[in-house]
Amino acid sequence: MTSKRNDTTRHAPEEVDEYLERLPKDRQAALVRLRKIIRKTIPDCTERISYQMPIFRYNKDIVGFASQKNHCSLYTMSPDLIKNMKNDLIGLKVKGTTIHFGVDDPIPEEIVVKILKYRLSEVK
Repeated sequence: MTSKRNDTTRHAPEEVDEYLERLPKDRQAALVRLRKIIRKTIPDCTERISYQMPIFRYNKDIVGFASQKNHCSLYTMSPDLIKNMKNDLIGLKVKGTTIHFGVDDPIPEEIVVKILKYRLSEVK
């Protein structure tokens, strides 16, 4: 039997709401913006908390995001994406498969959308 925690089909947006509500207002606003872009681009994705952060899934995990001590992070979960989109990511702080950004320096929406579409092409 799959535990609730390990159920990757689970859709629990209320967990993401609770995560966001606990954040300082500036980080909350930055991640709410990111969530809206994700939901607009992939309206059929599910969302839940996994690995102590919001995860968005469509067949497989697509992306996650988190508030860190000194920045916010978008987890692309794809080394190939980082390699193939390196020209699009110039000027962004990339470490491994994660993009770090400040609340006053968000990832441009067109780059987020491009990341999401790339990830969708990987998991379909």
